[in-house]
Amino acid sequence: MSKVYHQISSYLCKTVKEEVNFTASSSLLISQHFSATKDIAMEYVEPVAGIANCLGTPVCKYLQYHRKLNDYVRNFNRVRDELNCKMEDIELQLKAELLRPLGRIPKKGVENWLTAVEEMIREAQVVENKVSNGRYLCRACNGKLVDEKTREMKEFLDKAPNASEGLAMDGPSAGLPLPTSELVGEEAVRNEIWACLMQEEVSKIGVWGMGGVGKTTIMKHIHNDLLKQRRFERVIWVTISKEFNVMKVQDNIASALEAKAYLDKEEDKLRRAAILSEMLKNAGKHVLILDDVWDKVSLEEVGIPELSGSNGCKLALTTRSEHVCKYMGCKVIKVKPLSEEEALILFLNKVGPNIVQSPTIMPTLKLVVKECAGLPLTIVVVAGTMKGEDNPLIWKNALGELKERIGKVEGVEAEVIERLKFSFDHLKDEKVKYCFLHCALYPEDFKIEKDELIECWIEEGFIDDMGTRQEMKEKGHVILKKLEDNCLLENITTKFGLHRIKMHDAVRDMALSITRMNPRYMIQAGLQLEELPKEEQWSPDIEKVSLMFNSIPEISIDVLPTKCQLLTTLLLQDNPIKKIPYSFFTNMPCLSVLNLSSTKIKSLPNSISELKNLTTLLLGSCFDLRGLPCLSTLQELKKLDLCGTKIEEVPEGMDMLIKLRYLDLRVRTLKEIPAGLLPKLVHLQHLGFHESNEKTSLKAEEMEPLKKLECFTGRFEDIGELNKFISSMQQSKKNLIKYHLQVSSDDMGRGREKTVTIGGVQNWEGIECVVSLFSFASSSAHPFQSLEVLDLQILPKLSALIMKDTGIGSATTSTVAPSATFSHLKEIMIANCSSMKTLLPPWLLPNLQNLEEIFVGGCSQLVEILGAATSEVEEKGSDALIKFHLPKLRKLVLWRLPNLKSICSKCGVMVCDSLELINVDKCEKLKRIPPFVPFVGNGQPFAYAPPSLTIKSRKE
Repeated sequence: MSKVYHQISSYLCKTVKEEVNFTASSSLLISQHFSATKDIAMEYVEPVAGIANCLGTPVCKYLQYHRKLNDYVRNFNRVRDELNCKMEDIELQLKAELLRPLGRIPKKGVENWLTAVEEMIREAQVVENKVSNGRYLCRACNGKLVDEKTREMKEFLDKAPNASEGLAMDGPSAGLPLPTSELVGEEAVRNEIWACLMQEEVSKIGVWGMGGVGKTTIMKHIHNDLLKQRRFERVIWVTISKEFNVMKVQDNIASALEAKAYLDKEEDKLRRAAILSEMLKNAGKHVLILDDVWDKVSLEEVGIPELSGSNGCKLALTTRSEHVCKYMGCKVIKVKPLSEEEALILFLNKVGPNIVQSPTIMPTLKLVVKECAGLPLTIVVVAGTMKGEDNPLIWKNALGELKERIGKVEGVEAEVIERLKFSFDHLKDEKVKYCFLHCALYPEDFKIEKDELIECWIEEGFIDDMGTRQEMKEKGHVILKKLEDNCLLENITTKFGLHRIKMHDAVRDMALSITRMNPRYMIQAGLQLEELPKEEQWSPDIEKVSLMFNSIPEISIDVLPTKCQLLTTLLLQDNPIKKIPYSFFTNMPCLSVLNLSSTKIKSLPNSISELKNLTTLLLGSCFDLRGLPCLSTLQELKKLDLCGTKIEEVPEGMDMLIKLRYLDLRVRTLKEIPAGLLPKLVHLQHLGFHESNEKTSLKAEEMEPLKKLECFTGRFEDIGELNKFISSMQQSKKNLIKYHLQVSSDDMGRGREKTVTIGGVQNWEGIECVVSLFSFASSSAHPFQSLEVLDLQILPKLSALIMKDTGIGSATTSTVAPSATFSHLKEIMIANCSSMKTLLPPWLLPNLQNLEEIFVGGCSQLVEILGAATSEVEEKGSDALIKFHLPKLRKLVLWRLPNLKSICSKCGVMVCDSLELINVDKCEKLKRIPPFVPFVGNGQPFAYAPPSLTIKSRKE
């Protein structure tokens, strides 16, 4: 019997040795990023640990795993399928429950279970792949792995939520408040609208008045007041706009109900209306506000059920037409212009205090206000134009201009436009006027991203060429501020915190009227066009054409424009265009800006090469585009965007494009970067390659000639190349403004603009800390001192971010990191760095005052997160408090840290009022969350919980 055991033991040792050698040459790890809205889910598979587990298995069980692997796999598949079906059943039941009373949300336990099961299914797929590939150690270990995963899935099945106990609960709020401007006057009409909303017998209210009279502003205040009063379960705001689109309105209502996913896969308008109607019927007592209705709307066609006093639901709409209100059966409420007193108050609020105090200006100012006819929009715009102007003669001239303009036109709407034109004409810089008019090229009510708009102004040449692209962008923000101060553009913030601008519809009408006076513009954006405008609409002297955000599938030869000798800008983005005929571009010799982004084109016609004046070619998110013709003749090209295309080779002739300033080649399918290409593009300011594409890894010598580079996204072959690049940046005293640099085996980077990601590096050639990696030496100047995100993964030899005793940049010098080191850092992510014992050493903490998020996972030797200096502990004594100041820290996520004993030392307290989340997952030795003390107190620290703090913990 002992001989049999000896033979088995020898076999096992031989197998294990072979498998260790195999895995040493090809380490296998799957790492997923942490999410701000979900519990952390990562998978870390360590082959050596797998072997150790097998060695700890009794021999009989080991042989059973070995012989009956196929049985274990069949059982694994059966349980996995059951779990999958259970997950789908609960999702369907949850969907049905959510459709009953809208505004409901899944119970937290249900949401957590679904999230965890999704991760479990993914883990099961990984196990299946490893077993089928035969790459996970030996057959017995495969059997053990499959058996363990099967048991885990069974546990999830046993813990599945019970539908009989309810899967959803009431949501937290009826809606989000809308940003709005101060309301002056309008109390009477506001009270009338409110009274109607409170009356059971009134179900539909129509608020009408001329453009700029303040209808939308009043209704925004009503909307926010309804949320505060909580009289209704939901308050839904939807903007209609002039170009009515049933499906868009349906989507907007469903989005407001947080249920758009239920309409996404349905294309039939009638079925969509039925679904939406059911949603609204089950939404409880609600108010639906339709803003900016231009024509009668069929509520039945949209899917808005009949409203009545019995169900307590209300419809309120704003419109310029009294007829629309009456046709739709509304209680009609007219918004009248402000009284002279109210108008003067509003004007004085906007024009500035120094003007108010000038007795010589006040008589003229009152007459100017009178010419604004009590319309809040024109009052605000004219006041913005005259703000800070203290010359009485200029005020008198302004008064004369307004009178003359209004006297030239007939009709109320025409008078509004003329008053708004007064502000436009007073923009002193012609290029600023062009910047404003460019905003009218977007669809009505379109929320324009600010940086995107400034990029357009640069492309159009509205901003003079300056020393750097950053200076040009700063100039763009100055222009934006000027237009916002003049109230020609509205500054808005989306519900996701994004900063956008938009044009008031009356201001856009004014802008369009200017473009129509001279037929240089053709603007038909967002009109659901299904073909190009007819040939006769393409006048010979047209300069700018905007057909963006339409439904044009093809460019037909039958409607091709005649010669457009003066056309400089053609905007076709966000159309489902699949093909462009050769002859289309032959009639556009002056074309400078061509935007085909987010179209479905597969190739460009060779006639693109004839556009010798083209400076901007935008093809981003053309996911079907696989090739381009030769670009060598496009020698005026300054910007080329190919991000997200499917090209496999750099377009022929790109080395001739020596004027390029902006090149985006973030393309996963690109096979290589031809050697010698980048050094020829010496004027590049913005350069992007896809970080996860190993075939486009860069060498520092190719980058070295790019002295003007400001924004850079790319991947380096190895740490040595990254170091050389950093060194060359230091020598040229050049700092990147925005960057995302990566040295890793996968796409690991996170979303911020100033990110360095390093991962999968097995040998650092003696470098053991990040600071020496970045070659800080003794200089405080560094190209990455603005670093915001540091992402380090799978670095087995990394032992510290900064090593005080081993020196910085030298193996012998003992120095402390420069004060600027990581001073702008907002996020640290460390995963699977097995040599680290302390994450943040004490001498680094003072530099981390901007740190917001810490994510640490899979670091097997990590003992503490925040280290305290030994001298400090000795000086203060073992029982004295040591404060760890991280004033902006919001999230601390700790995952699979088997040796983690403390977040900070036993005598430590954390000073971070902003902390929102501590998530501890599988950190068995961590027994204590440190106490907190507030930033402001009476001198005596006391423990407390930050007001928004949530602590989550899971041991297994």
